[in-house]
Amino acid sequence: MLMNTRNFRIAIVRLSALGDIVNSAVVLQIIRKHYPNATIDWYVEEAFASILQNHPLINEVIAVPLKRIKKTKSFTLLRETIRSLKSHPPYDQIIDAQGLLKSALVASFLKGNVHGFDRHSAREAIAARFYDTASAIPYEMNVIKRNVLVITEALHIPYDENDILHKEPLFPLRERPQELTHLKNIACVIGASWASKCYPKEHFASLCDALSYPCYLIWGSESEHLDAKWISDHSSNAHVAPKMSLIELVSFIGHCDLIIGNDTGPTHMAWAMNRPSITLFGPTNERMIFPTVSNLGIKSPSSVNILKINRNDFSIRDIDPSVILQKAKELLK
Repeated sequence: MLMNTRNFRIAIVRLSALGDIVNSAVVLQIIRKHYPNATIDWYVEEAFASILQNHPLINEVIAVPLKRIKKTKSFTLLRETIRSLKSHPPYDQIIDAQGLLKSALVASFLKGNVHGFDRHSAREAIAARFYDTASAIPYEMNVIKRNVLVITEALHIPYDENDILHKEPLFPLRERPQELTHLKNIACVIGASWASKCYPKEHFASLCDALSYPCYLIWGSESEHLDAKWISDHSSNAHVAPKMSLIELVSFIGHCDLIIGNDTGPTHMAWAMNRPSITLFGPTNERMIFPTVSNLGIKSPSSVNILKINRNDFSIRDIDPSVILQKAKELLK
């Protein structure tokens, strides 16, 4: 039912990681389509809050310092955070779109009906104990479709895959970065949260050499920065991208003509910004992306049990750079 006549208040709880936030943001356009006058607040881990700040479809971004609480073990900070969560006005619908104990706890401190995944489909079954209503959505399902379904079911919105396929860019696009001076530019995302998700730097160097347009190496940590320097030293076509904020990174990705990278947040930004991409998979699989004609996945030969990920699966090393090169050439056309 379309809510045009009153201020329907919605809270989305999606805390981390960056890729989860990027892959969830499509729900904002879907909610606005059916609830154009709604107030939409997003509760997010403070380390990633900047990517959502000033988003035109969000009323308020609430940064939750869970990692800082865990690191400092500060009871005072924990108490202040809980007090702050409880102080927000009531919501008509609260949606835990993550299905973890920590996200369920955050949602439970807010006022209003809480909806999430049921115990059979939540990533952590205990989270379901904190919900008033729940959706049965298999964990093995495509993650973007899961993100959309749990929210559309909570808000009684009909699911339409065209809302995903024909989305507008999910984040505002800033001016073109000055580094991107060529006719076409490629971004290579060389890092990831696990070592086994990372395509070898030697392969990236070979791939960059074989591509016809300059490749900019995206990095986010000092170890990734060192790898980027190594690749650029071993490939005349590879360039170390500058250090960027999340907002700057979104626009950098949004202005590139192709993004090649590991299964990680910055690579997923390509799909979010409607840019062509190739995502490389080893211990994970194509469930993590929403494949389109311009957003492809290349999986290593290993099999994946998504319910029990093997972090020691380094089979991503077995993906031949020539396979990526062929797909890249097709997308660059």
